[in-house]
Amino acid sequence: MRIAVYPTSANPPTYGHADILVRTAKQFDHVFWSAAMNSEKHYIFNADVRKRMMNEYVEYYDLKNVTVESFDGSTIRYVQYRKAKTIVKGLRSLDDFQGEFQQAVGNKGIDPEIETFCLFGKPDLFAINSTLVRELAYLGESIEAYVLPSVADIVMNIIKKNSNS
Repeated sequence: MRIAVYPTSANPPTYGHADILVRTAKQFDHVFWSAAMNSEKHYIFNADVRKRMMNEYVEYYDLKNVTVESFDGSTIRYVQYRKAKTIVKGLRSLDDFQGEFQQAVGNKGIDPEIETFCLFGKPDLFAINSTLVRELAYLGESIEAYVLPSVADIVMNIIKKNSNS
C-alpha cells in the first residue's frame, strides 16, 4: 500500500492546500493530511479547529482515502509512525523550494527510505496563503474566493468571537 503524509501548518487551509491534497489523493492509496503544530508559528486556530476545516475539504472533494489528523513534533517521526514512505509538499515559490529542500535533506539524514515529493501549486492559486486569508478576514472582507464557504464561516466566527473577547 502506498501511503503518503501531507503535513501542513495551514492556518486556515486554503484552496491551494486542497489542490495539493486532491492531486496527492489521486496518486496514493492513502493520505494522512496532517495539521502540523510548528513551534515557530503562532496559530489562531487550534489543532481541532484546523482539523475540522481540513475535513470540510475532504468531504467536499469526497476523498475516501484521506485521513485528517494532527501531530506535534518531528514530521519524519510522524511519517515513520504512520508507516508512510512519502512526504508531500506544495511549492509556490523559490522560498518554498529552499525551505522544503533543506527539510528534505535533513529528513533523508534521519531516514533514507522516506522520499519527499513536491508538487507545484496551480498558477491561479500561487498568491493564496493563510496569512492573506486571515488578514482579509480580520478586515471583515469576504474570503470565499480563497477557502470553501464552510471554512470561511468557521474562520469568520472564530475571528468575530476573538474580537469580542
